[in-house]
Amino acid sequence: METAWMAVTAVWSWIMEHLIYINLIFSIIIVFFQRRDPKSVWTWLMVLYFIPIFGFVFYLLLGQDMGKSKMFRVKEVEDRVYFTVRGQEEFLKTHDTSLESHLSRDYEDLVLYNLETSGAVLTIDNTVRIFTDGEAKYTDLRKELRKADRFIHLQYYIIKDDELFDSISPILAERARAGVEVRILCDGMGGRFMPKKKWEELKQCGVKVGIFFPPILGRLQLRMNYRNHRKIVVIDNKVGYVGGFNIGREYISRDPKFGYWRDTHLKLTGGSVLSLQIRFALDWNYAAGENLFKDMRYFETGADLFRLDQVDPGIHPLGIQIIASGPDAVSRQIRDNYIRLFAKARDHIYIQTPYFVPDDAVLSALSIAARSGVDVRLMIPCKPDHPFVYWATYSYVGDLLSAGARCYTYENGFLHAKGVMTDGRVCSYGTANMDIRSFELNFEVNAVIYDEETTKELENIFIEDLKLCKEITREGYASRDLWIRVKEQCSRLLSPLL
Repeated sequence: METAWMAVTAVWSWIMEHLIYINLIFSIIIVFFQRRDPKSVWTWLMVLYFIPIFGFVFYLLLGQDMGKSKMFRVKEVEDRVYFTVRGQEEFLKTHDTSLESHLSRDYEDLVLYNLETSGAVLTIDNTVRIFTDGEAKYTDLRKELRKADRFIHLQYYIIKDDELFDSISPILAERARAGVEVRILCDGMGGRFMPKKKWEELKQCGVKVGIFFPPILGRLQLRMNYRNHRKIVVIDNKVGYVGGFNIGREYISRDPKFGYWRDTHLKLTGGSVLSLQIRFALDWNYAAGENLFKDMRYFETGADLFRLDQVDPGIHPLGIQIIASGPDAVSRQIRDNYIRLFAKARDHIYIQTPYFVPDDAVLSALSIAARSGVDVRLMIPCKPDHPFVYWATYSYVGDLLSAGARCYTYENGFLHAKGVMTDGRVCSYGTANMDIRSFELNFEVNAVIYDEETTKELENIFIEDLKLCKEITREGYASRDLWIRVKEQCSRLLSPLL
């Protein structure tokens, strides 16, 4: 014991003796070798120099991304697997008329951007069902799981060992024993409290389990960044789910801390399900080391879903692109889509998000829209689940109010829905929050829906939610207590540490 203490003391003495050089090395790394915006660079430099010891630890836990290129090299290669992307690009660039009833020419440039930057194909044979209540969503999911006869691919950021998981896991085990291939992918941070015993029980039934960046020492998770925040379910390539609900009792409104849990989740059918399947496969291949692309059975659909020049006149076309973003991507795909939608809006922009910590580009786009006469409305929760982020959110609300936007707090429990609706024409819903972490550090996935009927349905839900909201007025915002303002500004200043 004495020897160990002497070793710790020696290490501490060495760190203190060379602290100036350690800070200098990290400063050089931050300034010259990492892709950061200037505000983030200056914030980290201030932390390293004014909080030298703890700042050094914080940087190791939160700030470093030195291994990013190596960590995701395999994923970057796999992300080049495109399905007729070039054909869609050529069609959009050369056809003489727009896609008429199923895609306005106003949004063809956005479709093309998503195709060229990430290979997000456009599918037009889809259906969408919207869930805003956890009990309803999971009742429907269990029903679809029981019908699976080929495979079940289930991916969630958070999976907790409680009554909700206990209502799902027996179905997964039964389907696996019946010969259905069942895979569960969970993030190492979000699933850190799941007992290994539960995973082992499922594995014994034939369920395959993958953990994205698992903890290295029990429940200890040293890597705070690069979390897989996606929630995807694909069943037999027939049905897919994407949205905000995780697996935990709070998501079905059974946690008194949050009360009613208001979220948004989409159930999809059609070609968009295959796009979700590709997204799941890329994440699974990286986390589990199993290359699903070697077996094309997982990607069979029985039809050419991606031909834009062959539309069945007997169906109502519903266009969807599944877009993803994360630290493995060169562009900030979901953020860029938001900015483009904000720029195109002529009448209104409705936003729901539990966290509003935008970067300068997003904040500027919204401010310009509001000052240009666009009806910009932001809905956030009335209570925090992460106080630091909540205080930062409230700080940025002031910027929107100053620009003429209207902001609301949802008062009927906790708001966790994540989406944008513009002009009753196009919407984007999925897993991404309106914050820097979702834009840059987390793996996220959204569905961009080019359909007036679906967008208006979501907007009507938004308008109904307003009845359960309290508006943040300029006068009320200006009268905040001094201590609240201090917390907000400190949180805002520290937010670039992400």
